[in-house]
Amino acid sequence: MASRFLKEFREFAVKGNVVDMAVGIIIGAAFTAIVNSLVKDIFTPLIGLVTGGVNFTNQFWVLRAGSGEGPYHTLEQAQAAGAVTLNYGLFINATLSFLIVAFATFVLIRNINRLKNLHREPEPAAPTVKSCPYCISKIPLEATRCPACTSHLKDAAP
Repeated sequence: MASRFLKEFREFAVKGNVVDMAVGIIIGAAFTAIVNSLVKDIFTPLIGLVTGGVNFTNQFWVLRAGSGEGPYHTLEQAQAAGAVTLNYGLFINATLSFLIVAFATFVLIRNINRLKNLHREPEPAAPTVKSCPYCISKIPLEATRCPACTSHLKDAAP
């Protein structure tokens, strides 16, 4: 019983889909780190430069002051004082990260689909002619009479 269970588990674990999914998760985790760095270290400072030095990480509203003296200039100060904050700057960073990941995924999948279509043979065109059953000459599909032998074609619509 146990050996059968282990055999089934081994077959499941090494199926192509499971291995592909594991590779995707590993690459996704690494890609997330890159995207987070891109947002935090590249885009956020650039957006801050355009918006006059705004740092989204430290954009928050204090909902309830903590035990420390206010005002809090950074999110870390507010959290250290035990203040309850609404961290909309972190939400903006997370949204930027999502948009970058979604765009990068779109570009990746789009290019993969293009590569797949390069190796695919074009589908044959729909036939436009048929053979006359009497004289075997090629005639248009819509023909009701053969131009070569003038026979009436039975399968054509009147």
